[in-house]
Amino acid sequence: MITLSLAEVASAVDGRLVAADPAAPVTGSVEFDSRKVTPGGLFVAFDGEQVDGHDFAAAAVASGAVAVMGTREVPGVPMIVVADPLAAMGRLARAVVDRLPGLTVIGLTGSSGKTTTKDLIAQLTARLGETVAPPGSFNNELGHPYTALQAGPTTRYLVMEKGARGIGHVRYLCEVAPPRISVVLNVGVSHIGEFGSQENIAVAKGELVEALPADGLAVLNADDPLVDAMASRTVARVIRYGESAHADVRAVDVTLDERGRPAYTLVTPEGSAPVRLGLTGRHQVWNSLAAAAVARELGMPLAELATALGALGLVSTRRMDVFERTDGVTVIDDSYNANPASMAVALRALGGIGAGRRTVAVLGYMAELGEFEAQGHADVGRLAAELGVDRLLVVGEAAASIHHGATSVGDWGGESVLLTDQAAAVEVLRSELRPGDVVLVKGSRYRTWEVADALRVEAAGDGTGTSASAGGGTA
Repeated sequence: MITLSLAEVASAVDGRLVAADPAAPVTGSVEFDSRKVTPGGLFVAFDGEQVDGHDFAAAAVASGAVAVMGTREVPGVPMIVVADPLAAMGRLARAVVDRLPGLTVIGLTGSSGKTTTKDLIAQLTARLGETVAPPGSFNNELGHPYTALQAGPTTRYLVMEKGARGIGHVRYLCEVAPPRISVVLNVGVSHIGEFGSQENIAVAKGELVEALPADGLAVLNADDPLVDAMASRTVARVIRYGESAHADVRAVDVTLDERGRPAYTLVTPEGSAPVRLGLTGRHQVWNSLAAAAVARELGMPLAELATALGALGLVSTRRMDVFERTDGVTVIDDSYNANPASMAVALRALGGIGAGRRTVAVLGYMAELGEFEAQGHADVGRLAAELGVDRLLVVGEAAASIHHGATSVGDWGGESVLLTDQAAAVEVLRSELRPGDVVLVKGSRYRTWEVADALRVEAAGDGTGTSASAGGGTA
């Protein structure tokens, strides 16, 4: 964070100084975990349901914090007392961003693929200047200001992933860190149980382009009609990416190698160049095009851009991480999260990588689908069968509709089984896997990764699998 006095911090967050020197400078980071506090930093104390951050205020100061920002005074501790620490973090982040005129804020959103594409954009912008981006999918009302507060005087690019659970959420995040470039990936059905309809999801995602200034840039997916239509919702300049003929940054002649890694010709107004990705999955074409559109806007020449795209790698974990076991089994760990669209992408990747081999899909529950839950799960099961997955292991009763959807496909030559939990899935895999098999593990955040972790242990129990892909993610 840039250096601010406690008086300046208190003014920015509408707080009250208690037992604190107004002139004392905050020179370190802003942390809400007292264990991460460094000398010169600011500790934010939250009133949690399980843990009260104020109980660690004294320890934070002992570790070097200049002051603690919380909702009440703590005896003997220099405090900035505020009504709401979370809102105060947002206001402080905005104050920092406003004091960095050389900073370009890049915001992106979408129903799926946000974290992967954020990582791709950040890898490209890092070639152009100092870049700050959140770890993983730190994209909510806490992660957003926390990330923005890491920007300093030498930071040129702030790449911000914006999640939403309802209309107005993206708008608020844009108020914390106003974007200069906004990227909208897609409008799917993730969190549809909270939004109520896909149209409402489009309204929420479009708040990102509505937040742009007249001299900003909206980067829109030309292949998604709901995203393409967002051009009418912004005063900023618009460029489109995709495979559509009217895309400004386009991929043509797309092919996949035996590991499911795409290659294509990148077509831009400046010319064309061949690109060969080290990322697994057909969907990475769109993710990489979105990143390419941003890098092109920031001045990366076409030849350098094509080379940089080929060097993109895995940053956030459990997103289409393909690894080989020494017993000849290939595993696709896409276990971080799941929704119907990303399930479809992962299943198609399984089919591509597993062509001519036996394919196994271990699929878990998809959360936050509301009234669309049964239908969404059944559709995934049917797709698995239609794509010819040989063995389907459905984990947990909540995901049973995947099993029922698959078994409803009459001409499917594969087999599905409904298992009680992750441990049961691991036992089946241990008894059935043989050299040459390709296994996909995917589900929402319900310990599905335990299956992937078990598969990382070699058949002989003497090591872990080696990476077979330079990177990837869930689209």
